Amino acid sequence: MSDDSVPQLKAPAGTCDCHIHIYDSAYPTSATAVVTPPDASLADYLAMCRKMGIERTVLVQASAYGKDNRLLLKCMADMGPRARGIVVVDETVTDEELDRLTKLGVRGIRFFMLAGAPLPLSLLETMAARVAPFGWTVNFQCDGRELADHEARLKALPTTVTIDHQGKFLEPVEPDHPGFKALLRLLETGKVWYKLAAPYETSKLGPPYYDDVGRLAKLLVKTAPDRGLWASNWPYPMAGAKTPQDAWTLDMLLDWVPDEKTRHKILVDNPATLYGF
Repeated sequence: MSDDSVPQLKAPAGTCDCHIHIYDSAYPTSATAVVTPPDASLADYLAMCRKMGIERTVLVQASAYGKDNRLLLKCMADMGPRARGIVVVDETVTDEELDRLTKLGVRGIRFFMLAGAPLPLSLLETMAARVAPFGWTVNFQCDGRELADHEARLKALPTTVTIDHQGKFLEPVEPDHPGFKALLRLLETGKVWYKLAAPYETSKLGPPYYDDVGRLAKLLVKTAPDRGLWASNWPYPMAGAKTPQDAWTLDMLLDWVPDEKTRHKILVDNPATLYGF
């Protein structure tokens, strides 16, 4: 899975990759899944980490597995204290189970609002109230063009909120788009975080810096440097012919976040704060 590319950017000690998936065909695909990506092993991911200088990782429950978190929890156990997890659970989960998951290193619940969503949006408030006492974040992904529609309810949640992939605008937008302006207002609340990751999924301009997505990323960094996170999005599911080299996923920050002190926040300090490293 991994390539032999080596990043120009030397990752500082404590660098955290805040969004990756592991896939294993030994685990059943959920009935809600739209696609099942090919196997991508923890061993391959850890080899990539050694090459890139990544010391901490947040594993995110893949939509392919729905509410079956077993593979994610197994990988977290294998990785030990360097790992945190974002799971998918519904209203049937007990407080005892939420406590158990928290002790295992889980720090969030995923609301993936694209095709193959394991949870309905109608559960958002219910589940945020359930996980808030455990200090979890709500990891939210939708088509960013719809963020203005979700703005009020996201602001009202009793948890922190983490928005994936520069807002995940499925069609790149201008900075004055209502969805992007809603994202900036969400950041102004002080409880919303964002991930810099996977511009190849949505960009029309392409490499090296995917500038139609990159300019939005730079505005997010300028608005809230203390709540930015970085992620490789390994193993780049759905990338197809656009699959980036491993090293590029880190080196994009040389363009997007040219200030070294701000990069240190995004790579090390911010994820340590949000995920409790």
